[in-house]
Amino acid sequence: MNALFDEKRLRKLIANLNILTSVPANVLDAQGLDRYLFGGHPPFCRAVNADPEGHERCIACDVWKVKSYTSDGGFQFYRCHLGICEAIMPLYSKDDPLAYLIFGCFLDSSPIEEQWAHTRALLDWWQGDLDGLHRAFLQFRQFSAEELRAYAETLEALAAYIRLEGLISSAEQSDLQRLELYLDQHYMEKLSLAVMSKDLHIGRTKLCALAKELSGGRTLSWLIAQRRIDAAKRLLVQSTLPISAVAEEVGIDDYNYFSKVFRAVTGVTPSLFRKNARRALGSPDENDNEISK
Repeated sequence: MNALFDEKRLRKLIANLNILTSVPANVLDAQGLDRYLFGGHPPFCRAVNADPEGHERCIACDVWKVKSYTSDGGFQFYRCHLGICEAIMPLYSKDDPLAYLIFGCFLDSSPIEEQWAHTRALLDWWQGDLDGLHRAFLQFRQFSAEELRAYAETLEALAAYIRLEGLISSAEQSDLQRLELYLDQHYMEKLSLAVMSKDLHIGRTKLCALAKELSGGRTLSWLIAQRRIDAAKRLLVQSTLPISAVAEEVGIDDYNYFSKVFRAVTGVTPSLFRKNARRALGSPDENDNEISK
């Protein structure tokens, strides 16, 4: 089932929840993919996601959360791939969910060093600073079972509000929505007007008109570039990949061309964007010594 997200209002709602509770909440789509509505993840999670392997493991874990949901309703609690406590529930219908509401990361009320020992045993792949990761782990907030029940019930009420306000809604795909979904799924490939017209079964003239409507008057090429740069921005913040590798991940083989397009869209170079974003998140600036290519 297709889902339309009011991302602006959802982002504000989730940010306000974090201010009030200090517990991150987020929304995953029906396939378990992060909608990137929340950027204030705990130091431990930021460190893990900055490692390419850690980032891939976190993405796979999100998909697993969705596939493993078996509760009759409400939140299902579990530990993630590194033993951190989280909880997830479907929005709208268990059998045909539009999305999933998730909250975490936190620790339960058992001794924190026992929980760290469990997490440490799952870090055999980690090549980074283990002591630093341990310090970040100790910053997680611990919750009692009573506190978790209260928070879960509050978020279940929030899920009803999301439904009532239509912040996530189902819709039959229009040609405009099909184009948007296609771009989300294929932006990293070599795209052309001819290829997209054939894949979508939409004439070239109409496809250009749809692109203009979707982009606010711009071209299909600009729309593709925008999708690629949006994805590149996430990779620059969440991974330690060299900038040339980020360019290849989003479908641009030429490093110089990627830098030119990135600057045209964002107003800054990829390296400066990464540096500024990590400083804003409070992450160590690792890029002063980074070889960008």
